[in-house]
Amino acid sequence: MMLVRPGINKCITISGFGGRALTKETKKCFSLNSCHFKVSACPVYGEDHREIQNTLKKIIDQDINPHVDQWEADGAFPAKEVFKKLGNAGLLGITKPTEYGGSALDFSYSVAANEQLGAVHCGAVPMAIAVQTDMSTPALARAGNDRLKREFLAPSIAGDLVSCLGVSEPGAGSDVASIKTRAERKGDDLIINGQKMWITNGCQADWICLLANTSAGPPHRSKSLMCVPMDTKVVMSSSLLSLRGFWNLGMTKSIPCGSPGITIAKRIDKMGMRSSDTAQIFFEDVRVPADSIIGEEGMGFTYQMQQFQEERMAGIALSLAPMDLIINQTIEYARQRQAFGRSILDNQVVHFTLAELQTEVELLRSLLYRAVESYVAGQDVTELVSMGKLKSGRLVREVSDKCLQFWGGMGFTNEVLVSRMYRDLRLLSIGAGADEVMLGIICKFMGTLPAPAR
Repeated sequence: MMLVRPGINKCITISGFGGRALTKETKKCFSLNSCHFKVSACPVYGEDHREIQNTLKKIIDQDINPHVDQWEADGAFPAKEVFKKLGNAGLLGITKPTEYGGSALDFSYSVAANEQLGAVHCGAVPMAIAVQTDMSTPALARAGNDRLKREFLAPSIAGDLVSCLGVSEPGAGSDVASIKTRAERKGDDLIINGQKMWITNGCQADWICLLANTSAGPPHRSKSLMCVPMDTKVVMSSSLLSLRGFWNLGMTKSIPCGSPGITIAKRIDKMGMRSSDTAQIFFEDVRVPADSIIGEEGMGFTYQMQQFQEERMAGIALSLAPMDLIINQTIEYARQRQAFGRSILDNQVVHFTLAELQTEVELLRSLLYRAVESYVAGQDVTELVSMGKLKSGRLVREVSDKCLQFWGGMGFTNEVLVSRMYRDLRLLSIGAGADEVMLGIICKFMGTLPAPAR
């Protein structure tokens, strides 16, 4: 398919779109969910975005949703297989440079893809894909050297490699400045020691975009992002880790595991996101070339904050279709379910509540589009994105909780989608910066945050 980049008089090729030229950008926005198209006046999306969504929808309908229930039962999905299908369709490098296999489109196209990914019937698979596209690779694409881009970015865009992002630690989740993992320079190499926690794709990843301390300077200038291959990893059982003192979530430094390398604990047993593999990872004397650092040494914290903006917008986009789907399924179930001689939906509290929830979803969608449009225009969207992230994290909880209530006892089973989303979407208020962190950022922009105590 020939995809015309807005404002540029040349075409680039993306596989998987039927081999025909796209239409011009339009003023209409088509937000595709698993139920139906929604049409609204929106300058962010056009026919090109819709083409990407349609291609992705086919993959979701044919290759993902039919298997989701089994993957959830298994506690994992085949990331390499799924990512390769997406890579072949040109969907893993939408915003990435063309010389490394990407499409060099603006970020609105990535958001359109993430909105469509929300049509997957679980939260885990879309989250894992977004880690590859919007969390572990943006800084590499923007600031990495040619060697790193060819070794890690290009095959990630092609779907040949699975990546993960290594920022959080047991004592440093939202508080990124407090990470303890270090990478000390020895000659032309870096020697990495430390640990990372809550790492999505960690068990299947081929490489990790790792944030580590590379100097003893101020916390915001002492960190670097780097590409680290995971081919030295070993998998240890949780029982062995416990015996050796690893499985201590309060640890602040790694305990030697007997030989140099990367040690991956057994998948963390989570409340939701069941088919996503989430690992605790330990690094002991892991040696990588010093030019594995992405961009400028000491700029890792800044690069990661930039990545967070895209990660948070991706998270908001991923939340929209699940909420639409939950509301629509609840309408249908409440219409059919009878109580006291009438359908549940006929009760005013039910149809009014669903109307309010749908209104809130549309308001969140508009906020996201405003943030995306501003971001594409080169504006600072930190405040808007923080507001959107806060709102989405709270709204998915409200939508899933209130809708589940209308399902009655059936909603408390694992046989309906609303209960899965109730568990999965709870993560949105925690991951990529907790609600409280978002409130702090917003307060800074409002000038109401107290100065830190001296």
